Amino acid sequence: MTERSLWHPVAQSQEVVTAPLPVQLLEQPLVLWRNAEGLVQAFNDRCPHRGARLSMGHVENNNLECPYHGWQFTSGGQCVKVPAVPDFVPPPSQCVKSFEVAEAYGLVWVRLDPSDSQLPAFAAEADTYLRKVNCGPYDVAASAPRIIENFLDMSHFGFVHEGWLGSRDATAIATYQVDKTETGIIATGCKAVQPQSNLHSTQAAEVEYTYEVTAPYTAVLTKIPEEGTSKQGWREQIGLFISPITPETSRVWFRLAVADFESTDEQLQNFQHTIFVQDQPVLESQLPKALPLDPRAEMHSAADRMSSAYRRFLKAQAITFGVC
Repeated sequence: MTERSLWHPVAQSQEVVTAPLPVQLLEQPLVLWRNAEGLVQAFNDRCPHRGARLSMGHVENNNLECPYHGWQFTSGGQCVKVPAVPDFVPPPSQCVKSFEVAEAYGLVWVRLDPSDSQLPAFAAEADTYLRKVNCGPYDVAASAPRIIENFLDMSHFGFVHEGWLGSRDATAIATYQVDKTETGIIATGCKAVQPQSNLHSTQAAEVEYTYEVTAPYTAVLTKIPEEGTSKQGWREQIGLFISPITPETSRVWFRLAVADFESTDEQLQNFQHTIFVQDQPVLESQLPKALPLDPRAEMHSAADRMSSAYRRFLKAQAITFGVC
């Protein structure tokens, strides 16, 4: 299964309205628009007539109209109007390429090639106890695999996130377990001493996480609650959803599923923003920008067992976009 046959996020659902929205996925220019029935359409952002950008056009009579000659394309991509030849009925072959679309987790997802692949799982979405908030997008000059690997890495906390998620006085990473799952890999028993693990932390605490890769460019962090939590069995989660734009550039969203009903959306987003903008310049400095899959290309330590497992997972999945 190739990258093109997987589902990828391309925009927030609220961004996609009647007006056409240009996006890019796997170096493919796309145009998104929402029809009168509320369904998102994803077309190749190139008119098959003379190659103009359809995203420069507008929606007319529930059809996407090309800005150059006014050709109109209905949902699914079929051309239905050629203004220069009013009586002409375009044949089925006269169409713009369209792509499969889904909406989940507050995002629009696109699959460039048909397949039986499923949307990446985010278990907390179904938990009505947890509040959902999206953060982003962030445009990052780094490959999607580099960003995922950083998300899975705890040993940078005391340096990149000093005073927040880590401290130079507590940098040792305890042994944790890594296992394969049906869709990826999971690390359990991940513990770190954090000065401020969330918006309301007032003192340092040892926090336990589970990290799971649910698709090549998707990862989920689950925070294990401390003992004495009022609701048994709940788990807060952060989903990292990445759109691989080019092999060296990405668009990033975070989906928070939290039990914090006191803070505003903006406060939760600002905390996540503070953490990620600490990561971003380091991510953008890494060379090569593509993630090396040859274990000899970079050095490793025992603390890197999850990132090493992620690299093996990408290799086993025959991923080629954003890796080297």
